[in-house]
Amino acid sequence: MQDDRETIRRILTETGNTWAIVGLSANERRAAYGVADVLQRYGKRIVPVHPKAETVHGEQGYASLADIPFEVDVVDVFVNSELAGKIADEALAIGAKAVWFQLGVTDGDAYERVHAAGVDMVMDRCPAIEIPRLG
Repeated sequence: MQDDRETIRRILTETGNTWAIVGLSANERRAAYGVADVLQRYGKRIVPVHPKAETVHGEQGYASLADIPFEVDVVDVFVNSELAGKIADEALAIGAKAVWFQLGVTDGDAYERVHAAGVDMVMDRCPAIEIPRLG
């Protein structure tokens, strides 16, 4: 279940530029807010997913992944590990090309389901830390 450098590189450079960020709200003190800013600076389109469906960093928010009316490439998950598996399943249901669990978010069973579906997944990593390393 180790995330390899090649999977991280592939997701960040080849998988696509539309990132749904589950748990992203307009709360500037939350980690998701800063990570979304970094992803935007690296050319990614961020899509806030939060029950409040707030606009964040100029992007329209949605209450759930299923509410997003366009294709999503990567689902970035900022919810606790107990809820993350359900989000991974929702990511598969909408046809996401990759699932990314943030630092501290792990679910081995979800990891196995995502890989069994032929979709890339990273756990317990932060794209805002990994993307500058590609430089």
